[in-house]
Amino acid sequence: MRKRASDPAVDALLEGEDGDRQFVTALHRGLEIRRAFTLTDKAGLGNRELAERTGLPNSTVSRLTYTLLKLGYLVYDEGTGRYRMGVPVLSLGYACLGGMRVRDTAQIHMQHLADECGDGVLVALGGRDDMTMTYVAAARAKQGMISLQLDVGSRISLARSAMGRAYTAACPEAERSLIMERIEERATPEEWPIMKDAIAEAAEQIAKRGFYANMGQWQTHVNSIAVPYRSPQSDTPLLVFNLGGPSYVLPKERLENDLGPKLVQVVNTVARVS
Repeated sequence: MRKRASDPAVDALLEGEDGDRQFVTALHRGLEIRRAFTLTDKAGLGNRELAERTGLPNSTVSRLTYTLLKLGYLVYDEGTGRYRMGVPVLSLGYACLGGMRVRDTAQIHMQHLADECGDGVLVALGGRDDMTMTYVAAARAKQGMISLQLDVGSRISLARSAMGRAYTAACPEAERSLIMERIEERATPEEWPIMKDAIAEAAEQIAKRGFYANMGQWQTHVNSIAVPYRSPQSDTPLLVFNLGGPSYVLPKERLENDLGPKLVQVVNTVARVS
């Protein structure tokens, strides 16, 4: 069989920025379109907004949205000129959750802790999605009236949140180096030293007491703690347990002296029974 003659246009699609010929850039760009949508985009997104969020050229975005529309992964509103996620995307998410065995085990213990904490507290489990952390499980007090308006599928900052900083502190060194480079690229010169020190502090706190406490650094008046979880199952990625809520419900003393150790205990229990 004759080998295909090299085609620069095809090579550009197949070869990643680092020269990795196993990396399919076209697929990566299509997935970036999917990642651009968030739970708050109820009205959908237009091509211009997608281009701004992904950093892709307008012409590339137009081709990608057309393809995803034809496949059913996007739906188009002719009245607004905006796209929304199509039903087939939902099957991808449920397939991911269904294959995450630790989630069902964790949910039981998370709910117990949330009920014990009372109104205003959200307990969550999340994993990394590029430069965000995505919730794969969440629990709040059954009798509660208020809590953070986050649920499964919600995404929060990798660089600023307790969950994200705990993940960055606990992930393998090679991955952490890449994450830190991305954070530095996106941060202002004033923000970068603060973020770098905060992640180093997260690593120190986790090594010393098993959890990291974030007091209003993700959102003002929101306090939270986070504990990394390394599953004994080799097919489960690094995940992070998180507990957070309004600062008036979760003052520093309560988080560090009471709930931090309890969240560590939950993580240890899940690791033992999974």
